[in-house]
Amino acid sequence: MRVLVVDDDFMVARVHSGYVERIPDATVVGVAHRGAEALELAAQLRPDLVLLDVYLPDMSGIDVLRGLRTGAADDPFVLVVTAADDADTVAAALHGGALHYLVKPFASAALAEQVRRAMRMRSELGGLGRAGQDDIDRLFGGAGAQPAGSGPERLPKGLTTPTAELVARVLREHPGDDLSATECAEAASLSRVSARRYLEHFVGTGAATVRLRYGGTGRPERRYRWAG
Repeated sequence: MRVLVVDDDFMVARVHSGYVERIPDATVVGVAHRGAEALELAAQLRPDLVLLDVYLPDMSGIDVLRGLRTGAADDPFVLVVTAADDADTVAAALHGGALHYLVKPFASAALAEQVRRAMRMRSELGGLGRAGQDDIDRLFGGAGAQPAGSGPERLPKGLTTPTAELVARVLREHPGDDLSATECAEAASLSRVSARRYLEHFVGTGAATVRLRYGGTGRPERRYRWAG
């Protein structure tokens, strides 16, 4: 995932670039501090994703968004990252084709989640010949949509969506690693029993995998990994 970072604040641009560089398979290919510069670099570098601020010194980020989203199949995804929280700006970003909208300040995990979502969508689009309705529903499933079978929807009785999303986020933030129920519980500030219920639910839906780690005495330890 090739990322162009656009922000008028040099320090903020550096921080956001650092967030991106910590995401596996994502790299910053350019940084722009003005709208015109962003459009020029996007044309030259052809990034997969643009992190776009709204408040730029020469033009609105919304105008940059309209310049980036031409309707061509190879247009970059655009993730708006801004302090602007008024409804008009949010609506303009939505109508302009933004992938998602993050209001500053935000946690690095929130940014990482959206970058990984863009990566999944680009991968799915690249692998499609003809799109079936299930493929289309998944791609157009909304700002929080996940690949088929990976989301926390249709929860059993006693499980809640916010906690399911929290546990799912903890697993997604450890790509390549598996976690025990105890480790997941500590990261999510939950009880071990509660964390394991959600983990087992994700295993049952195919959103996570589990393996047994043997060692010492007693029962083998169950280790969970996000499969999305």
